Amino acid sequence: MAMLRTLMSLAISGMLIKLAMAASYTVGGLNGGWDTTTNLQTWASSQSFVVGDNLIFQYAPNHDVVEVSKADYDSCQANNPIQSYNGGTTTIPLSSPGSRYFVCGTLGHCSQGMKVEIDTLAASAPTTASPPAIPPASSVTLVPTPAPESSTSSPAPVPAPESTSPQLLTPSPSDSPLGSPASSSIIPSTESTRTSSSGSSTEPPPPSAAHKDSFLVIMTMGLSLFVMMMLQAY
Repeated sequence: MAMLRTLMSLAISGMLIKLAMAASYTVGGLNGGWDTTTNLQTWASSQSFVVGDNLIFQYAPNHDVVEVSKADYDSCQANNPIQSYNGGTTTIPLSSPGSRYFVCGTLGHCSQGMKVEIDTLAASAPTTASPPAIPPASSVTLVPTPAPESSTSSPAPVPAPESTSPQLLTPSPSDSPLGSPASSSIIPSTESTRTSSSGSSTEPPPPSAAHKDSFLVIMTMGLSLFVMMMLQAY
């Protein structure tokens, strides 16, 4: 029961909204009418009819309203009417888009201008406001922050001490008591002792007698130890 009431309420609401949105047009306008003296086609072209609107024909008893085809409209023939109305006031709803043609069926009135073409447009759907476009999130570029420079400067590298080679003290000719050229050095060079004037290497000095004695002792002990081991083996 509650569902039925809801459906009926929705239907009634839809009809009321449709009636509120529909417009009713008196054919010929406020200063004219459905007669031979009004320029009905000029009036119709100045209007904008949509589905849901209504046409109101008001006319005298010697007139009527006849809906005809396009061909009968052009030739002012009312013998094959789609629909005919009389009674002085006729309301015709425009229920579908397209063109509809109306004439007066009284002989000679259509040729005198008592005819009108009504072009009905489709009802536009109610427009809904589109949601505002959300702009894309702006890309944020992260700029790396440079590392703070150290307040204390790095210590300068300490140069390695220069190697001091032994300097050869070479007396000048004036300092030599014999006046001979400085061929002999006060501190003989190690290199000069190893090489002769011709550049060839000199042989090492012969071993001393102490070295010979040590060698003989070691050899003797070794032989004695070997002999003892052999004797123990047998």
